[in-house]
Amino acid sequence: MREILGRRRRLLFRRKRGPVQLRAALTYAAAWQWPVLPGVGLKAAGSRGDRGRGCACPDPECVVPGAHPFDPGILAATTDEQMVRWWWANRPAAPIVLATGGRAPCAVSLPAVAGARALSALDRMDMRLGPVVATPTRWSLLVAPYTLEQLGELLFVKDCVPSSLRFHGEGGYLVLPPAEAGTGQVRWERAPLPGSAAPWLPDVEAVVDALVEASTSAPDGGSRLAY
Repeated sequence: MREILGRRRRLLFRRKRGPVQLRAALTYAAAWQWPVLPGVGLKAAGSRGDRGRGCACPDPECVVPGAHPFDPGILAATTDEQMVRWWWANRPAAPIVLATGGRAPCAVSLPAVAGARALSALDRMDMRLGPVVATPTRWSLLVAPYTLEQLGELLFVKDCVPSSLRFHGEGGYLVLPPAEAGTGQVRWERAPLPGSAAPWLPDVEAVVDALVEASTSAPDGGSRLAY
């Protein structure tokens, strides 16, 4: 009986989550003109020997379970409303993946502990921030689009850039809320302000010093790449 009730709750949760995913995907793509596509997602729970936390892709050693593109690939990302509706009609619980770079937002991510330190430091500086995506292991600050050349020039002058920092620029991607990945729930630590206009984003130059400092001063020295 408990197993049946558990299955009903899971089905109800998926039905509730589906329309939420679609509404969020349409906001990102149609209202904000952010190119998105469905992510691979997690394996279904209930199969023998599987607790539902593994990635649905064929790689048994996937380091970002559920939180990456697979089929379709990243080049399929679009702002077309009809395509977005079709994707999420067929896969209502699929994670929403943002294709970063170009005219779309970029991001800088770092381990969660360092991310909390960085946000505190930026708040003390009265720095205006854009949306911040959080998972139990990593926080990602959305920033205005930058090129690889701009990023290279910016990092070249740094004495040290911790390997735990990840830069999501041209050709990259980032899972947006609401979603569930292998590391847990994907949520907004700093949510976009309500409204139809695309969120304001800071330049990467404005935040990178605080992110480098927070990663370097983290307990592990900022050297561990926590996904």
